[in-house]
Amino acid sequence: MKRFIAITRKVTLDYERQPYRRCGRSGLLLPAVSLGLWHNFGEGRPVESQRAILHKALDLGITHFDIADRYGPPIGAAEAAFGRIFPASLRDEVVVTTKGSNPMWDGPYGKGNSRKHLLATLDRSLARLGLDHVDIFYLHRDDEDTPLEEQAATLDHMVRTGRVLYAGVSNFSPGRTAEIARLLRGLGTPLLVHQPPYSLLNRGIEDRLLGVLEAEGAGCVVYSPLAQGLLTDRYLDGIPADSRAAEGRFLTADRVTPEVLAFVRALAGIAAGRGQTVAQLALAWALRDPRVTSVLVGASSPEQLEANVAAVDNLDFTDDELAAIDRAAKEAGVAA
Repeated sequence: MKRFIAITRKVTLDYERQPYRRCGRSGLLLPAVSLGLWHNFGEGRPVESQRAILHKALDLGITHFDIADRYGPPIGAAEAAFGRIFPASLRDEVVVTTKGSNPMWDGPYGKGNSRKHLLATLDRSLARLGLDHVDIFYLHRDDEDTPLEEQAATLDHMVRTGRVLYAGVSNFSPGRTAEIARLLRGLGTPLLVHQPPYSLLNRGIEDRLLGVLEAEGAGCVVYSPLAQGLLTDRYLDGIPADSRAAEGRFLTADRVTPEVLAFVRALAGIAAGRGQTVAQLALAWALRDPRVTSVLVGASSPEQLEANVAAVDNLDFTDDELAAIDRAAKEAGVAA
């Protein structure tokens, strides 16, 4: 099913381009691959480039856009860019999320998970986005200086006042996730989703968190499924001069170790046998677990986004392929 949308050119919102998955036990469906605006939507990026990426996302059936109050640079720039580019006529066609907890302004009320800060930062986010509500608001990280009861009550208040439809958390430990889920359930606002990092180079959520989310009926939207670009073809022959590792942006050169490169080269061989790139293999692998609702990808160009979404064309793995991936990781000494 395709819907044609007039923005500045004809844009096709193709709901059949990729599968949609239910977020936990809720009624909300999300595309298997979603677009994160962590990178490439700050100042210094041409508006036309940002617009082209967002339009391509719609072409590819991406209806889920993940942002945070701090994304930029400068802080707030990603929300402002999204607000400028996306017209109000598309509001009911997409899921827009944002996050709070981050240092946003000076003084004692400019960060953390106090009711004071979270309600203020949500108001500022809505103003930048040009929206009267977001679909999901995440606590971007836990704040052990603020009681979980206060954090849960603030999320509940956001939902009850209509500025947020669903409550989420990100980067919470399994134990604290279970506790805030219990508190939210008691208030009548279930925990919809957790957003943790997850990739072939970071499998920590497999130990306990996925089990907690399954028990609580919450979804899992994972970020950094490509490990900041390490799980791509870019580093097979070293560190490119224009890469994140070379620039030290969120990925430092010391993470591009011989062991990691050996693992990625082994993955390249497995991916080739599946007719995929390393990135497509890594995304499909993260989606192999039905408890993972969606993977968040960034994009520096429409072409890169299209290549990543093509991962959904082959999401099935044989037992031999999964065993080969685990064996390559063990041999390289990079993952369990």
